[in-house]
Amino acid sequence: MSEFKDVTVVREANIYFNGAVASHTILFGDGTKKTLGIMQPGEYTFNTGAPELMEIFSGELDLQLAGENGWCRIGGGQSFEVPANSSFTMKVQSVSDYRCSFLA
Repeated sequence: MSEFKDVTVVREANIYFNGAVASHTILFGDGTKKTLGIMQPGEYTFNTGAPELMEIFSGELDLQLAGENGWCRIGGGQSFEVPANSSFTMKVQSVSDYRCSFLA
């Protein structure tokens, strides 16, 4: 989906890691929530409350989910899911454009 219709966009940006990761929240009429954002190169750990689907549109990063030992390379056109009440670490290799969908 390259375009959203009939949504509310939260004006205030979500700014993390001194501005290296930034997103905006999109609210849908059915109650679902997504964020659209950009990540600069660097290493970032995020905690989750709800389960999430992360879709990477461009860029490249290495991913490690909580409890896993290895890293997985993720690039533009790929996605991954993160369980609720968990965490994940990303080593962003190049500027990455993403969408995060909150699944619960």
